[in-house]
Amino acid sequence: QVQLVESGGGLVQAGGSLRLSCAASGYIVGINAAGWYRQAPGKERELVAGITVSGRLNYADAVKGRFTISRDNAKNTVYLQMNSLKSEDTAVYYCNAEVRKSWNLQDNDSYWGRGTQVTVSS
Repeated sequence: QVQLVESGGGLVQAGGSLRLSCAASGYIVGINAAGWYRQAPGKERELVAGITVSGRLNYADAVKGRFTISRDNAKNTVYLQMNSLKSEDTAVYYCNAEVRKSWNLQDNDSYWGRGTQVTVSS
């Protein structure tokens, strides 16, 4: 019933920017914590950025200073602003979010989006 949908991926040149969106829909009250992950071909999926319910931010060293994770609670959407993109940023980017599914405080579950492709050309 609950779905996370990523969007905003595409093909950009090195040095360019993209903003990824992760929209939660379905039976949802809000998003608690969320994170962006990425997986390049032949590589393990890695955490890129995370945001807690209180707004605390965490970033992988490889993207620190270039990427920014944010959240719009009114829209139930998480964003990843990616600047100064490099070819090594090429990957499928996945959104993960812990979602409040009802007004019951105990009704929380974690979900994954299906991913959006980001390709950076040098």
